[in-house]
Amino acid sequence: MLTLLLSPLAASAGIIINSDVKEQSISIASLRNIYTLRQTLWPNHQPIVVFILPDDDPTHAAFAKEKLGLYPYRLRQTWDRLSFSGMASAPIQVEDENQMRARVRATPGAIGYTSKDMVYDGIKTLRLE
Repeated sequence: MLTLLLSPLAASAGIIINSDVKEQSISIASLRNIYTLRQTLWPNHQPIVVFILPDDDPTHAAFAKEKLGLYPYRLRQTWDRLSFSGMASAPIQVEDENQMRARVRATPGAIGYTSKDMVYDGIKTLRLE
C-alpha cells in the first residue's frame, strides 16, 4: 500500500542543484555515490554539499527508494557510520521543501531533491542518465 502511495510522488521527484554547478545530468551511480558520501566533489573539483529532508518525510522515502534504490534506513546507517567514524560529514537536514530550495539556492555546490520536477528560480534541475 505504501508503495502505491509513493509511486506518483517518486515519478515526478526532482533533483536540484545550485546554479553554479556545471552539470546538466547525472548517472544513477553518481547520484547514489553522492548520497552515500562516497563522492564529495563535482567533476570540476568543487565540493558537494548534500541536503536532505527528515527521515520520516514521504519525499525523502520516495527519493531514496526510487532514485537511489536504497531504503531510507540504509542511508541513515551509512551516514551515521561515516560521520561517527570521522570519515565524512553527514548530509545537512532541512525542515521542508521550501527550506531545501532556499538552502540549495544559497549554497555553492549544493544538491537536494523535491517532490516535483519543476523549475525554480536560481536553481537548476539535474536529469538522470
